[in-house]
Amino acid sequence: MYLLSNIEEILKETKEAFDNAPTGDYSAVERNGFAGNMLALSDNVPFMKYLISKGLKGKVQMIYADPPFLSDADYDATLKAGEGTSLKHLAYKDTWKNNEEEYLRFLCTCLWGMKELLSEEGTIWLHLDWHIVHYMKVIMDEIFGRGNFINEIIWQYKSGGSSSRHFARKHDTILLYGKSDKYYLNIPKEKSYNRDLKPYNFKNVTEYQDEYGWYTLVNMKDVWNIDMVGRTSSERTGYATQKPVKLLSLIVESASREGDICADFFCGSGTLPYVCGKNKRRFMAADSGMLATSMTRKRLLMDNLAYEYLVLENELAETINENPTVDVVFITDGATFDIELKKYRPNQTGFKLNKKDEDSINKLICSNPLALVDSWSIDTNYDGRVHKNQASFIRGKDMLQTKFSGKYTGNISIVVRDIFGGEAHWVSKG
Repeated sequence: MYLLSNIEEILKETKEAFDNAPTGDYSAVERNGFAGNMLALSDNVPFMKYLISKGLKGKVQMIYADPPFLSDADYDATLKAGEGTSLKHLAYKDTWKNNEEEYLRFLCTCLWGMKELLSEEGTIWLHLDWHIVHYMKVIMDEIFGRGNFINEIIWQYKSGGSSSRHFARKHDTILLYGKSDKYYLNIPKEKSYNRDLKPYNFKNVTEYQDEYGWYTLVNMKDVWNIDMVGRTSSERTGYATQKPVKLLSLIVESASREGDICADFFCGSGTLPYVCGKNKRRFMAADSGMLATSMTRKRLLMDNLAYEYLVLENELAETINENPTVDVVFITDGATFDIELKKYRPNQTGFKLNKKDEDSINKLICSNPLALVDSWSIDTNYDGRVHKNQASFIRGKDMLQTKFSGKYTGNISIVVRDIFGGEAHWVSKG
């Protein structure tokens, strides 16, 4: 009963915590086209305060929140380097010193900011599982209003383990709330098969037939059977808790229209930004992990989807000082230039690897100096502030383009990203 009796205090103190939190001061450091899409390397509260300060209060149509689940576990990403090498690297921690209360205070602070950003017809989709969803239902009733509850959606899947001590846990829960009773929701249709798969022949009821039998189309139910991202799936990034495109596409298309702003402040490997880019929605996304934002940018670059990448001003110098280094061969005759990547040395300070993987990396760098490069891009007219991705090259099937030629304009910039989320910035000034 302790947590239930303490919820009123938690709500009050976390609202004050959000209101009094400092507003982040961000600089754009990279741009791929521009469609008003923002991706920030940041904790979510300062970024939400920043968005509010920029006039986005009450302007976000849909927020998808996929926070840590209070699972008391840490999660790895499986990273693929050159020569077929796979490595494990920490993606994020989901351990909490004071367990439930510390977690609730963390998430409540975020939810107050999300409520401010949502439009009057906006919706929030809070994605959790059995660990803490029961408490969060009570808290969501308090923050967004019990009358604004719309659905408890069950996402059912097949993957994962089982136990002889309990029934196999094969679903997550998504709590769906509106900002008000004016919320927008475009519920899609799904097949509902007739009993015995035979036609009913009811008057004014349209029936259809497929290879299984006869069915009608009805509004989609609140239990969604969608597979997790499989090990061999083309969309798999290696991020431990990556959510499938099909799941996020269903949410985005149901809760927003083309041109609407959608947000994800725990964006992980970037499924929501990717889905928004493919479906002509604007996105505001953030994650505190460099690995997460690097994977997100890679997914966006692979389909040439527009984004602006932001970093906190007070962390910009530190990020640059801790950059890995890259060696290049650069040749120009004053009119054209040729550039070639030769060697990349990662900054291993923040690596969370076992001894076996550390040995693998050291051997790999010796045999293949570019084996840890995941992607790189070039800006042939760098303005000294924002690197614009005019051409991007992404490793595919252990192949990476390492050379580029173009017209020489004076300032050439390249950004090289490694499989761990680190990156090196090289500039040639004319």
